Amino acid sequence: MKPTLAQTATIQQVYKGYVSGLRWVVRALAIVAGLAVTVMIVVTCVDVVGRRFGHPLKGAYDIVELLGAIVIAGALPYTTGCKGHVAIEFFFQRLGRRGRIVVDTLVRLISVSMFAFLTWRFIQYGAELRASGQVTLTLRWPIFWMPWWMALCSGVMILVILYHLVHPGKELMKP
Repeated sequence: MKPTLAQTATIQQVYKGYVSGLRWVVRALAIVAGLAVTVMIVVTCVDVVGRRFGHPLKGAYDIVELLGAIVIAGALPYTTGCKGHVAIEFFFQRLGRRGRIVVDTLVRLISVSMFAFLTWRFIQYGAELRASGQVTLTLRWPIFWMPWWMALCSGVMILVILYHLVHPGKELMKP
């Protein structure tokens, strides 16, 4: 049964909303990552200056360590959405058009599988950390939420990669 014109228009409208929402989420994660970099810079500067005057910032290592994980996980979907990763062009140039499509599709399917596994494991690990009461060394902050943040970012990565599978050669967003 072929969909009617109205149904097709509705599906296209829903899909545009989905892509718009995905772009919004990817940008939000990138903004959080950017803010984390800024806070890392401030914490490091305060710690270095404080050490010079004999008053280091307590827990600076804990804070920078957590922020580093936030930055890496939060920036990954944006970088992927903009196709900002380094590609192995030398290998791809040696393949024909069909070969490039096949290899690109296989790599993306493997990536979706890997990020799906990582998402699942991050959720489990966060629950394990929460149950055990694991905290940072100096400040004693709970860290169960960090794997959950990484699970969120990995889940968004799956959606970005699937977008690229459906739209080969097209970026999700402009840098």
